Amino acid sequence: MVSSSRRAFFTGRRPVQSVWGQFSQRLQRVIAGTFHDDGEYDGCGRGRLCAGGPADVRHARELCAGYGVVLVLDGIDYPSFPVGQSVLRVDPGRAQGQCQTMPDAPHLWFVQPGCLVGELQQAGLKQFDDFPGYLSVAACVADRTLMNWPTGQTWRSGLMLASVLLADGSTGVLGAFGAGNRQPLENLTLQNLVPGLFRLAADAPARDCAKAGYWPGRYRLDALMPEAGRVVNLSHVLLGHGGDLAWIDWMVFESIPDPVTPPVLQDWGRQAGQPGDLWYTAQGIDVQVKGLFDPGGIFPHPGQDL
Repeated sequence: MVSSSRRAFFTGRRPVQSVWGQFSQRLQRVIAGTFHDDGEYDGCGRGRLCAGGPADVRHARELCAGYGVVLVLDGIDYPSFPVGQSVLRVDPGRAQGQCQTMPDAPHLWFVQPGCLVGELQQAGLKQFDDFPGYLSVAACVADRTLMNWPTGQTWRSGLMLASVLLADGSTGVLGAFGAGNRQPLENLTLQNLVPGLFRLAADAPARDCAKAGYWPGRYRLDALMPEAGRVVNLSHVLLGHGGDLAWIDWMVFESIPDPVTPPVLQDWGRQAGQPGDLWYTAQGIDVQVKGLFDPGGIFPHPGQDL
């Protein structure tokens, strides 16, 4: 019988697995979808998960938090990935591609993140008519250029509700929030997050930014400052969020019969606001919004380019 010490001598010690290797191995054990490991470069790993359901995204978030991996929404045009960090791109996948009318409300549509924009176009949601049909709804809603509605007019998206997975693993539903219809804040994270957003929106810097025709920052804090006659809808903060703030599990859209198409800006940042005092003011607000949603940096920042 060969002793363990002699076996180790002849076969050599098992190489120590890298942090990315451990992450990849554990992820593959728990997911129902598919994972492609793109390898490691300068000590940082790259991979792509096509989720087989909501549980896959939850497993991915938990492992990303434990191993210091950034969770990136696939389908967004990122100019570069975070330096010195491993990245997992997550495609919501066709297993989360449901699109159907709500019971007793044919003007409302329940939509999962893996549904394609083209399917919403076929369903008659005209606010999506001029958007690329091949995009997932998750990527479309997160895209800053496509969701560049005029300041205070985020209602034109038709988004009514969004169920979100937050950076700390908690979940909640964001929607209309006003005197007549307060969406309950289900957990402590939202109970801290939402008042923080309202405080930012009430401050002078945000009020100054709201005077611009197009919101000059990355994150739509103007959703809390809608134009006259429209109610505050917390889900609208996620319009154009670039995948930086949260993961959207599902959405409810209202079919808008005759929407005004937002401009598709070739250079989002320069046309939204020229560099200057207002431009830098908006960047300061963005840092605070990001800190409220994702203080640990689970999601990318700054993510999609301005």
